[in-house]
Amino acid sequence: MVMPKPTNPHSEMPIILLLAVSCILAGCRPPAGGAPPASPPPQVTVVAAIEKEVVEWDEYTGRLDARESVEIRARVSGYLDKVHFEEGKLVKAGDLLFTIDRRPYQADFDALLADKDQSQIKADLAQSDADRARKLIETHAISQEDFDTRVKTAAQARSAVNGAEARVASARLNLEFTEVRSPISGRVSRALVTPGNLIVGGTAGTTLLTTVVSQDPIYAYVAVDERASLKYRRLAATGERASAITSRIPCELALGDEQGFPHPGEIDFVENRINASSGTVMARGVFTNAGGLMSPGMFVRLRVPGSGRFKAVLIPGRALAADQALRFVYVVGADSTAQMRPVKLGAEIDGLRVVTEGLKAGENVITEGIINVRPGAPVKPAAPTSSTAPKVTP
Repeated sequence: MVMPKPTNPHSEMPIILLLAVSCILAGCRPPAGGAPPASPPPQVTVVAAIEKEVVEWDEYTGRLDARESVEIRARVSGYLDKVHFEEGKLVKAGDLLFTIDRRPYQADFDALLADKDQSQIKADLAQSDADRARKLIETHAISQEDFDTRVKTAAQARSAVNGAEARVASARLNLEFTEVRSPISGRVSRALVTPGNLIVGGTAGTTLLTTVVSQDPIYAYVAVDERASLKYRRLAATGERASAITSRIPCELALGDEQGFPHPGEIDFVENRINASSGTVMARGVFTNAGGLMSPGMFVRLRVPGSGRFKAVLIPGRALAADQALRFVYVVGADSTAQMRPVKLGAEIDGLRVVTEGLKAGENVITEGIINVRPGAPVKPAAPTSSTAPKVTP
């Protein structure tokens, strides 16, 4: 058997290195015809800044409260006989809620009515005696003293009748008060007393039976800080905006789970003084609540006009970029290059941002693809789709 000769690995190294260098040199050689092709400009979406007459809104937080709220208490004492309502349901003004045992009051009313009839009979008899005495005194058939006695007796009997009628009227009221009715329309709470219990009525320690709160319309109370209150007063003085102190002004409300402010209303009341401890003044908005969606005690957001109407330049918020404290946008000119433009911002209106400085209406700003843009570099602009185009409420 012939054994292969061992090879020396070191003898092949120059050949391998030569081949590697040749490959590298071949790969680095530029192709025929000049420099490599440049990368295409990034595609971006642009929208035109719009100009529109708008109003800035100031937003506050607050709580809902019922327009009317009543604690139902009895006016007479007695044992509770029956509860007539379903707890937690809506009731109307005048609906019967509770009945107190009326038998003692019925007996008092009947007795006083009988006393009144008896007093009336005595008054009629006394009046007849006085009428006869008036005829007799003309013929001197009776003395002046007898005449005066009969006339005054008749007057006293009429007074007794008046007193008896007043006592009957009082007894009739007490009899009516055994039926406890709702003075307002609204939602009733639970019955705090069950039948068979003694009810104390008409005194300082009157028994609380239940409560009723109205549902529609409903109030929203918010606290307005002193600085904002002064701003509104100055706007009213210059005629830019009406004052809620002298006029009803529009407002809008949102519940805790709602986006935007879907419930329109009016500010109908502002407190007459600033709270010195909190530096705020209480304002009240009134809203319709026909569907019963809102309930007293709910947390709400409320906004009111914070300025007069003015023309503003508006852009989508997604067009804004930031470099630390600097806010800027990329503006695409006629040469399709992106220029960085610092801007100053105002309030957000209808999902768009007011630009107070740095941008004019009609200029195109980049809203999509900002991450690929370099200042002064060319871009490939595209118009926005219907879903990304800015929208402003008329």
